[in-house]
Amino acid sequence: MTKLYCNNEKITVLIQDGELVSYKAYNIEIIHQKGDPGWGNSEIEMFPIIGPTKENDFTVVTPKGKAKLDQHGILRAMKYIPVISEKNKASFCKKYKANTKVKNPKYPNKSSQEWLDWPYDFEFIKTFELTDHCLKVSFKVKSEEGMPFMLGFHPAFKINGSNPEFKTKNKNISLKNILDAGSSALLVEKTKELSLKNNGELIVDIKTSNFIHIMLWTEVKNMVCIEPITFYPYSVSTNDLHKGFDFMSNDQKNFEVTITPRLSS
Repeated sequence: MTKLYCNNEKITVLIQDGELVSYKAYNIEIIHQKGDPGWGNSEIEMFPIIGPTKENDFTVVTPKGKAKLDQHGILRAMKYIPVISEKNKASFCKKYKANTKVKNPKYPNKSSQEWLDWPYDFEFIKTFELTDHCLKVSFKVKSEEGMPFMLGFHPAFKINGSNPEFKTKNKNISLKNILDAGSSALLVEKTKELSLKNNGELIVDIKTSNFIHIMLWTEVKNMVCIEPITFYPYSVSTNDLHKGFDFMSNDQKNFEVTITPRLSS
């Protein structure tokens, strides 16, 4: 377990094997806890695709041929290697060699696809940096020019209030709106900033860099996933998922999400 701390002792972060499992501000937990109803993780990354693949026999088309990927890609099936561990900063890395078979952890109980593969080398670096005011989570993707990819960050937040509100510059969204959207998640289009308000004593502000949209998903009332994404997968059919790819224009792409908790009064 990696613990991050800073000068403000009222803010602490815990990371387990590269996964953010706790972020406490003023002794209030922000992150959904494993074992609580709703979802078995506290956060994951979605890479190099976002969305389900089952309806297309777990097959995704790329310029180098077909890849076998389960929902949200291959990255979640790999293990992080620690790279940096400092008082207020920690980095983790996953490296993949093209066409290497990776065992699908969802097989056989939750998926019929046993092995996953991808026809490109890549390196994925995830960095947490804690300040007195916020937690910055950054992602660095390294690969050859032209590699197709989507990226999504999938953190789950605790809901501590009975009627939380999700606010952007132009829109107010209720928990009921998200529940009504179902498994496909609610798209908040072309949005880089969102605030979770009326959620107990804390307001949580989310700001993103180089992501395009935000998805909101939950099937319960005690947590919600606030997911910055480069592409909304439910805008196309499963066999057209490749139409949502971005492409590496050089050998590196950078993304960032800032999570800022603040007292509501």
